[in-house]
Amino acid sequence: MKIKYHLEHVDKSTLGRLGKIETNYGTYDTPMFMPVGTRASVKMLSPEEVKEAKSGIILANTYHLWLRPGEDLIEKAGGLHQFMNYDGPILTDSGGFQVFSLARPKDIEEEGVHFKSHIDGAKLFLTPEKSIQIQNQLDSDIAMSFDECPPASASYEYMKNSIERTLRWAERGKKVHQNPRQALFGIVQGGAYEDLRRFSATETVKLDFDGYSIGGVANDGESKEDMYKAIEYSIPYLPEDKVRYLMGIGEPVDIIEGVIRGVDIFDCVLPTRIARHGNAFTRRGKINLKNAKWKEDFTPVEEGCDCYACKHYTKAYIRHLITVDESFGARLLSIHNIRFLIRLTEEIREAIKEDRLLSYREEFLKEYTKEGKN
Repeated sequence: MKIKYHLEHVDKSTLGRLGKIETNYGTYDTPMFMPVGTRASVKMLSPEEVKEAKSGIILANTYHLWLRPGEDLIEKAGGLHQFMNYDGPILTDSGGFQVFSLARPKDIEEEGVHFKSHIDGAKLFLTPEKSIQIQNQLDSDIAMSFDECPPASASYEYMKNSIERTLRWAERGKKVHQNPRQALFGIVQGGAYEDLRRFSATETVKLDFDGYSIGGVANDGESKEDMYKAIEYSIPYLPEDKVRYLMGIGEPVDIIEGVIRGVDIFDCVLPTRIARHGNAFTRRGKINLKNAKWKEDFTPVEEGCDCYACKHYTKAYIRHLITVDESFGARLLSIHNIRFLIRLTEEIREAIKEDRLLSYREEFLKEYTKEGKN
């Protein structure tokens, strides 16, 4: 089956939505944070550990899986779920973000994008049709349209031409999409330009996708203000009965602000990336376990957290692991950080249910800024 979205309640003071997504692997509540498993693996974690963190949808990366091990091999394995042993829904991105970080503007043409492999420099060419065909073979539950990801600094004229081409690519991709079990999402672009966001959103919706994402909000150089504007400029034109996905966002405050503006699902590599550098999310802000102040702290990373790391280990022990470069330390912090963001969305759902999302944000921000730079 393709996914279905059911809107259950809207917070009385914001656009925050409480909903459910029906998938091939069950029904999941939104708002939701989706852990990222770029190469068919959430870094440092087993699928069982990801599930124990109460994950729903997770992500995999089309570009990386295309290059290694290849879509044909994954199809032979029975699809991505069988290959990586994850019995929950999977979303695959289109590969666009990675491709455009490797390509130069002159390499982008109407047919597709020429670029060099980040692995061996081999010349590659990716088209909207090829991206969808790869995702069809990966057999994810949600596939993403192939779009251009212009930098935040792009001029109005460049951005306008880019979103018009992205719309043509979205239409081409939709025509060749052939996996009946797989939903296909359209992507809204347009930078921080209100009229371009409106145009991109309204025209993408005309193509009638199964869900819609807001792209171009996690590019280098984009301010928080521009990110929030991009959401505000896009959301009013997206249908109420379809999922709304904000791509590449994982800062706790940004998740709350996104929900307030009407977003349903989020993803980001941030929780595992900062864990590998010894950092942890807490209700009092991010903390760096490398800091000497934690050397004799025999309390959990966060009191009251129900994750495996907090139930069994102390800051002092995890700090020891990080400082002697034992990978188990990064694993424990990855488990905690992913569970932290999933717990955050659980709390957000309760706040929406009780029509107190704005007061929840106020309470969260009051605590989150206390710890400071540690």
